[in-house]
Order: sequence, then structure tokens, then C-alpha cells
Amino acid sequence: MPKLKARTLRDKTKADLEKQLFDFRKELSQLRVAKVTGGSPSQLSQIRVVRKSIGTVLNVITNNQRNNLKQFYAKKKHVPTDLRKKRTRAIRLALGKTLKNKVTLKEQKNRYAFPQRKFTLKA
Repeated sequence: MPKLKARTLRDKTKADLEKQLFDFRKELSQLRVAKVTGGSPSQLSQIRVVRKSIGTVLNVITNNQRNNLKQFYAKKKHVPTDLRKKRTRAIRLALGKTLKNKVTLKEQKNRYAFPQRKFTLKA
């Protein structure tokens, strides 16, 4: 069995991937039966390869689902938590640009009453 590459699987449809996953799981169960009944060493070494292939197919299916969901929610106002950017808690809870730049009436009066002083420097 040749090594399975994720890039070859990304082009396939979900139905094809699920069929391939079903085949791999069937093959794995047969190999496990062979292991119990005392199969050849070549069959026993195939177990690891098939398990890795199953993992690769599952990863591709999950990635495709996430990418489709990200495209669906791209222009929406509310995005599910698991699709949002992780960042740090402080960055997530920080004020946005508009709220950060807002100036209260009192602050506007203070800026007008006490403008920033300018000093000349002696060369």
C-alpha cells in the first residue's frame, strides 16, 4: 500500500472520502483478525499504515468542513466560537478602534481649554 498524501485527498468529494474511510476501517478490522489468528508479519506491519491512513482521511474531512464553515461565516456578524481567532484574552477583551478613539465631552473641553504646549528648542 503506497503512502497516502493529504494533498491528493483534498480534491475528492466528501462521499469519496467517506467511502475510502469505510474501506480503510474494513481493512483494519481484517488485519486485526489476522493479528489474533497469527497472521504473517507483513500483515501486522500494515496495521500501523492503515491506522495512519484513517487519521489522514479524517483530518482532510475535518479540514474541508472547517474551511466550508469559514467561507459561510466570512461576511456574517456573529461567528461560532471555534471559528473565531484565538489570540490572547487581553486582545479579545480590549476595546475596538471606534470605542478606543471616542472622546468624552469632558475630555474635549479639557483639550480645548488646555491645548498641548509647544516649546522651542535652543540649538
